Formats: sequence, structure tokens, C-alpha cells
Amino acid sequence: MNREGVAFGYRTRTLRHRSFSGRVSVRLLTVSAALFLSAVGLTVVALTHGDYPLTIQQVFGALTGGERGFERTIVVTWRLPIAIAAVVFGALLGIGGAIFQSLTRNPLGSPDVIGFDAGSYTAVVVAILVIGTGSYWWIAFAAIAGGMATAFVVYVLANRRGVQGFRLIIVGIGVSALLGSVNSYLVSRAEIEDAMTVGFWGAGSIARVSWPPLVPAMAVAAAIVVSAALLSPAMRRLELGDDAAVTLGTRPGPARLGLIVTGVATVAVVTAAAGPIGFIALAAPQLARRLTRSAGVSLVASAGMGATLLAGAHLLSLLVAQAYRPVPVGLITVCLGGGYLIWLLIRETHQRYGLTL
Repeated sequence: MNREGVAFGYRTRTLRHRSFSGRVSVRLLTVSAALFLSAVGLTVVALTHGDYPLTIQQVFGALTGGERGFERTIVVTWRLPIAIAAVVFGALLGIGGAIFQSLTRNPLGSPDVIGFDAGSYTAVVVAILVIGTGSYWWIAFAAIAGGMATAFVVYVLANRRGVQGFRLIIVGIGVSALLGSVNSYLVSRAEIEDAMTVGFWGAGSIARVSWPPLVPAMAVAAAIVVSAALLSPAMRRLELGDDAAVTLGTRPGPARLGLIVTGVATVAVVTAAAGPIGFIALAAPQLARRLTRSAGVSLVASAGMGATLLAGAHLLSLLVAQAYRPVPVGLITVCLGGGYLIWLLIRETHQRYGLTL
């Protein structure tokens, strides 16, 4: 019980500033900090693995300027942008998943299930195979435009006197299946070299990320994080229902639209730079929720869990490459996330209908 005599069920701390005040969970802050530290630790370990193995001391020496020459080039020029991408992109996917699971009030309501990443992927396929461009900026523009267009179509089709979470998911799955057919048709009609390029890009790999595309992606990611933080109070109020949100001073329409644009942008940025990376946005919010024991999904904890999951998948892909052959990180996340999705479907079916599969 706190000083005001209200028991919240968990330890809290009150943050006060001239412009705002709020109450946060101590467990939420602790778990979020631990997740981000875990992500950083995994990336440091990942920097030691590759065709040219390094020690932790050599990695820290290269990062601090103690190492010169070839080791510094390997760490700073080649491996560091990939390691940073694993943390940043994982955090973005975690935020996007938390936004859509909050809006739909369903643990299945992630951008990859709804189909927004499929829209980004289709737009990139069109840019590469139809327009014939491989420029990063064209691909980035196509990914963002495709994701936004798909979100608009899904939102319009699912809007029947308001947008219900389950309807949004079903419509999104249908649109995603349709876009998958378009992708298969375009790839089947393409030249072998172009089809291989699209297929490798579609597997989702951060191994090709370098400093030139990473710097603008991080700038956009910073803007997305700021937007998500500003919209977080409105997201919490929308979880109470539109009537309660209006009573608390939030306009549901503009707030929901802003959250959808922000959530789609998280997926589009990652897809533009690394290709579609599935299941991080689906799993991160719910895993973080179980660790924090919070009533709803948390943007901060989801970002930390997403960063940890993608950093761990990146490290696992490096270990697999050393033992066997290179594997895109997107295939790692799909293999691990598929099992999580099956478990989640069984759990949801049991809770809704009292049935087991």
C-alpha cells in the first residue's frame, strides 16, 4: 500500500515534473532495464563471432580505440552496424507489436499476423521486379508506402461501425494471403537472378546492414519512439473503451489513427532495411507482459524484449553459420516464433471456448 493508502498490487514510484506526473511500476522498470542490458550483452558476444573470431578484450579494445588496424575494421565497420540493427530493429518490432495488440485487445494482433509487413514486402517486390530498381531509398520508400497502403485497406475493410480487434485480425490475414499470392506470381515471372535477390531479401536478414542505411533508419526510429511515447497515454485510455477515452479527454479517431501509423512505421522501417522479420512483434509484448506481470502490454518492456529476442536470434544465426552454413535471422525467428504461435493459438482457443487442440 502506498502513501495515499491505495493498494495497486505492486510496488510503484511516482514521477513528478513541472509538465507531467505519473506512477510507474518498480518491477516494470527493473525488468525493462534487465532486458535492454541482456540485449546489449548478446550483441557484445555476437561481435566476437564470425569468419574471423575475436575475444571480448579485442572487441572492447576496438570499440574504445585500443585496437587498431584489421580488428577495428572488423568490429566498427563490419559487425557493429549489424549488432546495433539487431537491438534497434528488435525494439521497433516490439513497439509495433505492443501497439497493435493494445488496439485489437488480442495477443494475435501483431503487424506480421495482420499483414502490414506483407504489404511492405509486396511493395518492395514490385519495386525490384517491376520497376527494376535496387536503390535503398526506393526500397525504403516502397516499404513504407506499401505498409501504409495495406494498413489503410485493412482499416477500411474492417471498419463496420467501429473497428473490432478480431475483425481487424481476420481481414488482415485475408489481405496478407492475397498479397502472398501476388508475390508468388511476380517471383514466378521474374528472371532467375532477380527472383533469387527477392527471395534472399524476403528471408529477412540483418547481415547486409551497413552504416549508410543504418544511420537514416535510426533517425526515423528515434522519431517513431518519440511518437509512440507521446501516444502511450492515449493508447492506455483506448484500452478502457472509446467512451471512457472520451471521458478522459482523448479523441478515439485521431488517437487510433496516430497509433496505427506509428505501428506500421515500425514494421516498414525494419522491412526496408532488413526485409520482413516475423514473429518478434507477435511474441515480444506478451513475453514482456508475463515478466512484468502488468495488466496490459508495455511499450518500454516490449521494446526491451524485442531487442533481446532479435539480438539472441542474431547470435544464434552466427553460431549456426559457424557450425553449418549462414542462415538469415528471419528464418531463425520464424522457426522459434512458429512454436510460440501454435502455443498461443491453443491457449486462446482454450480460454475462449474451453476446447483443446
